[in-house]
Amino acid sequence: MDGEIYIAAGLRTPFSKADGVLAKYDAIELSVPVAQGMCARLKPGTRPDFAVWGSVVPSLRWSNIAREIWLDAKLDPHVPAYSVVLACASSVTAALSAGGLLRDTVRDLAIVGGAESMSRIQIGLTQGLSDGLRKIIQARSLRSRLETISKLRLKDIRLHIPAIVNRTTGLSMGEHTEITAKEWRIPRTAQDEWALKGHQRAVAAQKAGFFDDLIVPLPGADHDTIPRADTTLAKLARLPPAFDKRSGAGTLTAGNSSPVTDGAASVWVATRTGLTRLAEGTPFARIVDFEINAIDLHTEGLLMAPSYAIPRLLERHNLRYGDIALWEIHEAFAAQVLANVAALEDRAWVADRTGVTRDLGTFPWERVNPNGSSLALGHPFAATGARDLSQTVKELWAMPVGSRAIVSVCADGGQGAVVLLERPADRV
Repeated sequence: MDGEIYIAAGLRTPFSKADGVLAKYDAIELSVPVAQGMCARLKPGTRPDFAVWGSVVPSLRWSNIAREIWLDAKLDPHVPAYSVVLACASSVTAALSAGGLLRDTVRDLAIVGGAESMSRIQIGLTQGLSDGLRKIIQARSLRSRLETISKLRLKDIRLHIPAIVNRTTGLSMGEHTEITAKEWRIPRTAQDEWALKGHQRAVAAQKAGFFDDLIVPLPGADHDTIPRADTTLAKLARLPPAFDKRSGAGTLTAGNSSPVTDGAASVWVATRTGLTRLAEGTPFARIVDFEINAIDLHTEGLLMAPSYAIPRLLERHNLRYGDIALWEIHEAFAAQVLANVAALEDRAWVADRTGVTRDLGTFPWERVNPNGSSLALGHPFAATGARDLSQTVKELWAMPVGSRAIVSVCADGGQGAVVLLERPADRV
């Protein structure tokens, strides 16, 4: 990154479980009002220099979702747009990618986001059936068509339904996390307790109006519908295992796992000059440093990459856990959060796996996800990173100048993205 780069709070849609109040929108339709709302908050006569967007679940109807969103939003067509995909860390990676392209007085401001419509997943054909149909269409004679049909294999004549599984291992995110939970001995009770705190904090934040200026309402949806004010430990304890249903030792349930979610979210990425284009009072934070890292998903845990990145990030700046005033940790599963922090608290593990031998101190659990995270708010894959960043910036803005925050997002494939932010002075 060339010079100081900042993240400024943006907008998002309400988040809702798949097949709920947002079910009629695809990923582009969810994103259009977010992009329009963001640009409406710019000072008159200004525009972003470019747009970056992500979406994890593929669609045959588009390849560059960022550009399609921009054009459907009827925004300035001279603004270029490109797309980024890195599983659940897509919009964090998009923000860092955008920051790397900014240079004061040349390119000052980018709009960045992500979206997922899990209600509108496109069902496709198997590759074998697709190949066969293409050859049938291209055939020049009836005989040739019949020969091609005769060569189709019965196993290919079916629909391909995308699943939330890792392609390499064939296991779902939940199945992988069950393995991690057992390796780190994360009990069911601790997972349910963390899930309950998340719902309680999200509900309290809703009542306090914390999300009001972060959400652009859609017809029939003006707030997140997933946080549950009525959930209790007793209710969570009654839920059956969702992924390990046979061994009798499964601990992940629908209650302590993030739900399949629809939604879109965005942030601004800017230089100091770019910040002057934003509406007065927009919260912003300086990107101090970041890590996009990868580990061996076969031996080190599919969603454990942040626990490798965080110590290295802190070590570069001679910081300890207690020097971070705010932690926003994406909650794919309660067990994944608890396992990553258990690793961070194990000094021998940190030294062995990350090379950081300095004592990083006690982890400040009380500073984690103060307004709820993915367990309660929902997890539209590519939107989560932008939601995390935007929410963190607003939370950090209420803290003293110089306060630091870490945003941590795990991702499929044994990857993760971690960003260190700092609360700057109010004036641009």
